[in-house]
Order: sequence, then structure tokens, then C-alpha cells
Amino acid sequence: MEQELLAANVFGAIGAVLLALLILLGMITVHEFGHYLAGKFFRFKINEFSIGFGPALFKKRKKDGELFSVRAIPLGGYCAFEGEEGAAVHPCAFYKKKPWQRILVLVAGALMNYLLALVLLLVSFFGFGQLFVMAQRVDGAETTQGGIPLAGFSLADGDILLACEGRELYLTADLMEALAGKKEGDLVTFTVSRRTEEGRATVPVRVMLRADAAFADLTDTAALWRALGIAAAQTEGGAVYAVASAPVRFGFFETFGRGVAYSFRIGGSIFKVLGQLLTGDLGLSAFGGPITTIRVTSQVASRGVQQFLEIAAYIGVNLAVFNLLPVPALDGSKIVFTLIEWIRGKPVNRRAEAIIHAVGFVLLLGFAVLADLLQLF
Repeated sequence: MEQELLAANVFGAIGAVLLALLILLGMITVHEFGHYLAGKFFRFKINEFSIGFGPALFKKRKKDGELFSVRAIPLGGYCAFEGEEGAAVHPCAFYKKKPWQRILVLVAGALMNYLLALVLLLVSFFGFGQLFVMAQRVDGAETTQGGIPLAGFSLADGDILLACEGRELYLTADLMEALAGKKEGDLVTFTVSRRTEEGRATVPVRVMLRADAAFADLTDTAALWRALGIAAAQTEGGAVYAVASAPVRFGFFETFGRGVAYSFRIGGSIFKVLGQLLTGDLGLSAFGGPITTIRVTSQVASRGVQQFLEIAAYIGVNLAVFNLLPVPALDGSKIVFTLIEWIRGKPVNRRAEAIIHAVGFVLLLGFAVLADLLQLF
């Protein structure tokens, strides 16, 4: 029996990792396909489109000379344009094309990531409903606080949090922002979906905070749950990984609007995290490299179809936003160099640009490795 359970756990873990790899490979392939489609539209010469990188498992060359390949390492991919790495004589080489065309080709990858993420979110929202935080358990050990009975100022077990202080809730960060700065004993207005004898009803609730809403950073969810008296969910090993959640359905047009709004909230959260990193409010230990990404993605994606769709969408929006940042080696940096060329009427020294991107790539790789290492300590 123990051997069967062990085998089931092993196969379950392998399946979860494969799901994570499928999401990452799919998002990267879609990103590169965006570059490919835009390149074909503007008649750029494309040498190769690859799914994965490393040794080739499959190759096929088209009549126009383009090579399609599937490679062994499923953590990347690329669309190789003629002349993208340097000088080229072909009239349709990358740097022979007009700056605005190159910019559109560079933006197309992130745009495809975002559009796929939006589609996945809409499929999730229409198919299952929007996931919200649910009060799994309320801390009711004390009967009064500041002389006020808590019975009328508490979340009930099973309450689904839809809005806080008039703010629509999508991400945990929205809830933290709505509560930030409030003190223990403060009354906060929520809109919740509450169980009733007739089913569920949307009702306003006044909640007294059990602790100060003082958050060290956007990852400090433990302080959030303490303030609300909500218990976090537990894994079998007893480690806290998430608060309970539950889906809520809305009408067609509201569902569509919420899907779009949710995608924007995800993108906005990335800038908030980067801002806290730059100000020092958030340490590198809060980030993760490829290994951490695969681990977290596999944990979430294996919980169900809805979680699979939403973590895939989350990664898609992250990939879109991150690639457009003006960081050397990323599309955003290449767009900046192209804009400079467009404004000046002549390019920045191609060799200097190549060196900047190469150094940026090494630094990004080092950052990813460091982020993964910090997760081990």
C-alpha cells in the first residue's frame, strides 16, 4: 500500500511539472509566433522558427528557405530574423526594414501573450466564474473588542469577499491596498456573498479588524489574514500555501468586463512589485527563477482546470509586461534603440547595441539563478 501511495505521489508530481512546462512552453511559443506573424506581414526574411532550444529533435525546411524546428529543451524558443544579430545584405533583413515596422514586430510577441492570457481568463470566468477570497474560518476567540461585541462586526465562515471599502477585488493586492494603514479595531465595509437559507445573497458587512493592517510588502499576506481573522488553507504537510477561494458567476457583459479588468490588474501588480524591489521594500528572496516558477506553477495548475487556466493567464500577462520593460536583451530595450534610431535618423552603433544586449542577457540569467538560490535558504 505504501509503495502504491509513493508511486501515485511520484507520478502526480511528474504530471504537475509537465503541466507547468506545458504552460511555459506554450506561452513562449505564442510569444515567438507573434513576432513571426508580424514579420511575415511586413515581409521580413525569417531564417528559423523554433519551439524549444538546444539540440534539434525535428527539422523541416520550407520552399522559401524558412526552417521550422522542435528542440530538446522545452524552456524557450525563438523566431530568427535574417540580419537580426548584425549586418546583412538581404533587402528584407531585420535592420533593412523601417523602424516603425521593426517596433511593431517587437511588440507583437507581448501582444500575443496578452491576447492569449485574456482568452484564458475569459474561458475561466465564463466556464467557472471569477475566483474570490473566501473566509475559511473567522477568529472568534474574543467576544468583544474595545467594548463592542464582535458578533455584528465579523465575517461569517464561507463569506466570499467581493469588494472592500468600495474597491472591486480581483487580486490579494487589491484587498491589501483597501486596508493599508487601518488599525486594529477599525470598522471596514465589505460586500460579500453570504450563505443564506435560500442560497447565497450579496450583502454589505461591517468588519472590525483583529490586528493592524500593516503590511511589510505585497507578499505579507499573513498580516492580512490576521487582520481579517481568516485562516489560511493548509497542505497535507501543514505548510500554509493559500487562503481559501470560491468562484462567483456574473452576467455576460459584466463577466467580459471583469476578465479585461483582471488582466490589467495583473499587469499593474507587476509594476507594483518592481517598484517595491527598487525601493528596497521587497527583497530578492520574494522572487524566483525558472525552477521556482516551474515549482509554483505546477502546484497551482494541478489543483484543477480553473487554476490551470488562471496561472497560465497570469504567466502570459507577466511575460508580456516583462518583455516590454526597457531592460537590455528584452524586446523593450530593442524598441528603445529602434525609437532612438527613428528619432535621430540613424542607428546607434550596432556593435555597441549588441554588447549591451549581451551583457543584459548575462545579468538577467544571473538574476534568475540568484533568485532560485535564495529560495533554498
